[in-house]
Amino acid sequence: MRPLVGTRVTPNHLTTLRLATGLVAAACYATTDTAWHFTGSAAFLFSMLLDRADGELARLSGKFSRHGHQYDLIVDALSNGLAFFAIGFGVRNGALGNLSIALGTLAFVSVLVVLGVVLRGESKLGSGTIALPPMGRFDPDDAMIAVPIAMVFGAGVPLIVAAAIGTPIMAAVFLIRFRKHLF
Repeated sequence: MRPLVGTRVTPNHLTTLRLATGLVAAACYATTDTAWHFTGSAAFLFSMLLDRADGELARLSGKFSRHGHQYDLIVDALSNGLAFFAIGFGVRNGALGNLSIALGTLAFVSVLVVLGVVLRGESKLGSGTIALPPMGRFDPDDAMIAVPIAMVFGAGVPLIVAAAIGTPIMAAVFLIRFRKHLF
């Protein structure tokens, strides 16, 4: 990111590119053609790199703002949530049938619940205050690396089941842990 410091490129430009690549990934994952799942996985990996890059550029260049932070949170949730939603459609010809669509929808809605808790809590307490602490060097968001890996290896069905279990649990954890900041 250092070469971009001092240029016209802003963290929000990278965030917008993350959204675009996240949408491409979702469109590829929504197909039942596994060849497109490879393209979607490449797009999703690039999108994940951009998620890290926008924050790094903001820190290095001093170009950070409350609006930029919120934009980043919203784009991250949309990119991740839409990937699950799309995967539900993409694996509908598998063992779960149309149940996979419901599971993808549940995962997407759960991601949006977490986003709502974070945005509401941060509106009261300030940016960066509503988050789960990292476990060592592992950030819970790093678990999203499982998405492109699972899709490349044809494990979309177990992935969508895991997402439909894990994301509601995460939403419940956020709702319980930060409930006093919601009202």
